[in-house]
Amino acid sequence: MMSLPDLLRARAAEQAQGRATREASVVWLWLGGGPTHVETFDPKMSAPEEFRSTVGAVQTNLPGVQIGGLLPRMGTVANKMAFVRSFAHGSGSHGAGTYWVMTGYNNHTPEAGGAQAHPSSGSILSRYRGANNPHTGIPTYVRLGAVSGDGASWLGRGYEPFGNSGQARLNMVPQVSIEQLQDRRTMQQAFDNVSREVDSTGMLEGLDQYGRQAYELVQRNARQAFETSRESARTREQYGRGLGEQMLLARRLCEAGCGFVTINYGGWDMHGQIANALRNRCGEVDRAVTAFVQDTVERGQDRNILLVITGEFGRTPRINRNAGRDHWGSLCTLALAGGGLRMGQVVGESTSKVERPQSAPISPIDLKATVLHSLGLPRDLQFTSPLGRPTYMIEGGRPIQELV
Repeated sequence: MMSLPDLLRARAAEQAQGRATREASVVWLWLGGGPTHVETFDPKMSAPEEFRSTVGAVQTNLPGVQIGGLLPRMGTVANKMAFVRSFAHGSGSHGAGTYWVMTGYNNHTPEAGGAQAHPSSGSILSRYRGANNPHTGIPTYVRLGAVSGDGASWLGRGYEPFGNSGQARLNMVPQVSIEQLQDRRTMQQAFDNVSREVDSTGMLEGLDQYGRQAYELVQRNARQAFETSRESARTREQYGRGLGEQMLLARRLCEAGCGFVTINYGGWDMHGQIANALRNRCGEVDRAVTAFVQDTVERGQDRNILLVITGEFGRTPRINRNAGRDHWGSLCTLALAGGGLRMGQVVGESTSKVERPQSAPISPIDLKATVLHSLGLPRDLQFTSPLGRPTYMIEGGRPIQELV
């Protein structure tokens, strides 16, 4: 595993040879529990009442395109988004569905308590670019709430997401949790404590050029990126609290050189009274996503930051006897924004009762291929497994052709 000083040395060598690296990022918004595809991005108001959206629909700024009735703000930025209506994998299991979407592969071992067998996209990026951004010291892969299957698997603990635990957090000098880093006062104290310890021990004097640079980068840039209080009151109000604060933090992290941020916003396992249950959840998503899309466009970052909104599966097309929807993997929820992809469209089509894809299905491995394409990773990327075998990071999938 390369340390930050090692990465700085390598980057200096690359620059001397005239090689460049694309610094694109992904924000992966995980709607844990299985969000309904019907009430979010495929309301199907032409279907019989027991199938169509229970919260109605809103017209977007794309001609003829509607989304769920609790997402009116998102409708105003639909021309900057893509709504995928043919995303499917077939599993109605929380564990299996989550693993499949997060890694691109179907594997039931983790659901039974086994180890993760396939690296997540964030860990692949961390392995490819290095665990920290060599310009700013920001971790390449940050976790704002764990998602099953979001780990590095056999790539190694050094490429786990920076979060509450794991080896990746050791790649930054201040060893504190994401929750602490979100607390401005606690975070400031943590960095100050590190500075005092370094000064008192004389450790800095023993570092070479790149070690000193790494320390200064982490101290200067990393802590500022985690301080959402540096944003204007107008921007913070635009995003709102809760999920909005996490989305704003994710944007700041990407701006500072983070390559992949996962946000787990759960509470979508709605088996009863779905219309009522959705109001709070959709309200925060509507506000936060809209603010994120508008903000990245205004800042000229939308081409370099891809937003992915998905979960482990969709919900049953027919409303159940409890006015809810149950698990359904035959059609799932997926929307994207930015990332240099072709936005302002609906991709794919569902059947008349939103049961399954009418057009060619888009699978989790296709989503993974799309994400890695947006990040600028080569299609034939391989890393050597613990068995000593070169292993492809993508097998069988291809980027969503309408988007690339």
